[in-house]
Amino acid sequence: MSAVWFLLILIAVAGFGVQITLQNRFKKYSRIPLRNGMTGRDVAEKMLHDNGIYDVQVISVRGQLTDHYNPANKTINLSEPVYGSNSVAAAAVAAHETGHALQHAKGYAPLKMRSALVPVVSASSRWVTWILLLGIITITTFPALLWIGIGLFALTTLFSFITLPVEKNATNRALIWLSSAGVTDVSNHSQATDALRWAGYTYVVAALSSLATLLYYIMIAMSGSRR
Repeated sequence: MSAVWFLLILIAVAGFGVQITLQNRFKKYSRIPLRNGMTGRDVAEKMLHDNGIYDVQVISVRGQLTDHYNPANKTINLSEPVYGSNSVAAAAVAAHETGHALQHAKGYAPLKMRSALVPVVSASSRWVTWILLLGIITITTFPALLWIGIGLFALTTLFSFITLPVEKNATNRALIWLSSAGVTDVSNHSQATDALRWAGYTYVVAALSSLATLLYYIMIAMSGSRR
């Protein structure tokens, strides 16, 4: 049990470090303009059209680092600092989210699997914390309840790990296109790569954290069954 606690603390510290570094990187690269002056919206629309996609809308949403692609209504949602900015960071983020639109258009299998899990994970997340809590409280009288909670939490862990190849592939698509389309050049392509690399680390930390937490609950259930 102590080993799992140590792992959870280690992952939490790593996650904090990744978040701080990511924010610093994006702040730094947000001050570096593209030579062609393209905004995040311009980048997303050009990447879509270069790949023959015309049924996806690029829109602006509030917040910071709230950028995402919504396959349900085919919209690339760019945060305000990305949508109207002509920085290297904005171009990288916009191209990455457009990479998800390309995955959707081409039927990328991991994205289809993740999308199928979204409603299941969303529904289970509303109850999993309470079920796990009640399962721990009643572990000696009703041990099956905790295992039910563990099963629901395992779906979240699975979702986190399926997300990894989805995000990595979107980043690869973005970086290849940014270079080939001439949006980035030798003076700033490495900066776009660095920004997306650190963004990717956040998903790795999230997946490892979810796995460590799952192991923690499993150990509680196994120790409870020995009583």
